[in-house]
Amino acid sequence: MSRTLIIGASQAGLQVATTLRELGDEGPITLVGCETHLPYQRPPLSKAYLAGKVGLEGLTFRGEQWYRDNAIDLVLGEKVTEVTLPTDGSPGIAITAAGRPLEFERLALTVGGRARRIAVPGSDLDGVCYLRHLDDAGDLRSRMDSAENVVVIGGGFIGLEAAAGARAAGKRVTVVDIADRLLARAVAPVVSEFYLEAHRRRGTEVLLGTRIEQIVGSDGHVTGVELAAGQTLPADLVLVGVGLQPRTELAEQMGLAVDGGIVVSTDARTSHPAVVAAGDCTVTTHPDHGSLRLESVQNAVAQAKVAASTLLGVVPPAAGIPWFWSDQADLKLQVAGLNSGYDDVVVRGEPDSESFSALYYHDGQLISTDSINAPRDYMAVRKILERGGNVSPAAAANPDIPLKDHLKAIA
Repeated sequence: MSRTLIIGASQAGLQVATTLRELGDEGPITLVGCETHLPYQRPPLSKAYLAGKVGLEGLTFRGEQWYRDNAIDLVLGEKVTEVTLPTDGSPGIAITAAGRPLEFERLALTVGGRARRIAVPGSDLDGVCYLRHLDDAGDLRSRMDSAENVVVIGGGFIGLEAAAGARAAGKRVTVVDIADRLLARAVAPVVSEFYLEAHRRRGTEVLLGTRIEQIVGSDGHVTGVELAAGQTLPADLVLVGVGLQPRTELAEQMGLAVDGGIVVSTDARTSHPAVVAAGDCTVTTHPDHGSLRLESVQNAVAQAKVAASTLLGVVPPAAGIPWFWSDQADLKLQVAGLNSGYDDVVVRGEPDSESFSALYYHDGQLISTDSINAPRDYMAVRKILERGGNVSPAAAANPDIPLKDHLKAIA
């Protein structure tokens, strides 16, 4: 029986192991991860966990007994530093930083990414935080209790979710972004403008088109953020949320193809036939959107299922419609589809009401939605996309006709 090694005790890593067992694989499985925690959910770290609404027990996917019952060997708190791939019938060997050898015939890389760092003077001061792992979130949550002035660098999803939580906790919050609009790489201008006004209504100051000059401090602890224009924002806590860097070091060491992530085919196979990869660390080619790296739970889980199927040589499940969500205060954004390449946006509802949808089109074809506090729109668009259907921009623009009514015309 082939031994499978999964490097990365992430959601994708656990899903690979789970799917292997569900598909009948009885071979040894080892799941190794750098963190000491059992595999856990990451999305709540910047939402419910940071706000103190859920604890560690609410994040953990499975208890230790489940791994024993399914004969999955967990190696936690150890980082794999070197991998030798299988050759001529000999097994591959991964070596951890502690010197532990792990043999395998099949390998899955589910190593995720790390928080992108900023390189400005003072970025190493105490009180400058990043949010990627459970320990990061725990540290940030404890610091938030005593903080008064919080500066968030970065107007992406992580930054805005954390900013909303800090503001709800009564902190003075300022979001600073060098871009000229919030969520600039992810949403249309109308949605960016909505979030700008929504956060400002809730008392968060937002500074766009603003560059950080340095982070200043006293006695080794942050006291403020100096802007290029000369203004210094008071801060006893700074959260940096400027994106994610995929972990590709091991892939590069093994000689796998890397281009902004670990390059995989649609069946999650890397450039080596014995190695698959899944999750935030991967880049694949989409027929309509070109080179694509998706950072979402849905992609991690779906791609991991495909990776496990590929390892066993069975037909993988069909790809579903990408989806994503973000909770910012009482604003729930639900995304279905991919909006890259859109040439038209139809707005259903009134943004000022804080319940509306932005529907994205390319050449008259519906390709995606951003639905804010509009779950019916989201579910309808998701089903339309899953069925390969369409709703014309003119029809979609009429808020008096529910989008679900258009499903009747789609086989």
